[in-house]
Amino acid sequence: MTREIHHERTLRLLEVRLETLAEATERSLSGQRPLEHRVLAIEAATRHAVELDVLTTAEARRIWAEVGRRHPDVAWCRRGCPGLAA
Repeated sequence: MTREIHHERTLRLLEVRLETLAEATERSLSGQRPLEHRVLAIEAATRHAVELDVLTTAEARRIWAEVGRRHPDVAWCRRGCPGLAA
C-alpha cells in the first residue's frame, strides 16, 4: 500500500468511525456514558495517526469539525479531539 493510499484510507476510516459513533450517541437512550470508552478510543486513534504523520493536525481537526457540524447535539463531537497539538 502506498503512503498516499494509506493516507486517504485513514482519512475515510476516521470520518466513518466518528460519524457512526456520533449517530449511535444521538440514538442512545441513556446518553453518552455507555459509549464513552469508544469516544476515548477514537480520540487516541486520531492522536496516534497525527503523531505517526499519517494525518496532519489540520486534517484531523477538519474531520472532527465536519462531523461535529453534522451532529451539533453530540457534545464530545463538537469539542473536537482533545490533545491535538496546535
